[in-house]
Amino acid sequence: MEFSKKEHWENVFATKAVNEVSWYQPNPETSLQLFEKNGIDKKAKIIEIGGGDSYLMDYLLDLDYENLTVLDISEKAIERLKNRLGNKAENVTFIVSDVLDFQPTEHYDVWHDRASFHFLTETDEIQKYVDLASRALAQDGFLFLATFSTNGPLKCSGLTITQYDESKMEILFQNNFQKLNCFTTNHQTPFDTVQNFIFCSFKKK
Repeated sequence: MEFSKKEHWENVFATKAVNEVSWYQPNPETSLQLFEKNGIDKKAKIIEIGGGDSYLMDYLLDLDYENLTVLDISEKAIERLKNRLGNKAENVTFIVSDVLDFQPTEHYDVWHDRASFHFLTETDEIQKYVDLASRALAQDGFLFLATFSTNGPLKCSGLTITQYDESKMEILFQNNFQKLNCFTTNHQTPFDTVQNFIFCSFKKK
């Protein structure tokens, strides 16, 4: 039977609580610092890729960001986020889609992804993502991308992932983006393990 990404993630979000997944992060401080450091305007069009039920939206809403979109392959993840946000969910656009099937109808000022990029393991999928991010971002838009580093895990949620270092990231995005900054940081999982991430900021040329 062919592996279904959608079925996999629907099952994850149907069977695990928000704090029972390795990416659980009640305070997404590193991502928030990228918004602050780069002076992202409160009216900027922001899309979070693989947002699932992450807490970034909660914080951005509390910081009075007005134009927020979350994309995730899992309908159950989106439902959990909507339920948690309550009335605030009315201020967020929700899209249920595999990122590679996403057809943006507008240009975003910020594309943020801490969750999905490392799950792309085929060269053509990775290139499709790069092209999509470029197409979806407005001129001078920001790409904030966090993914597993070469010191990070080899698998996540039972799936093989792709690891990155700064040079690999820079080469991959060099045609359409200017690299602003890359750094590594440790993420403490709920299981007392540590995952090393690389965060990179790019600006659309």
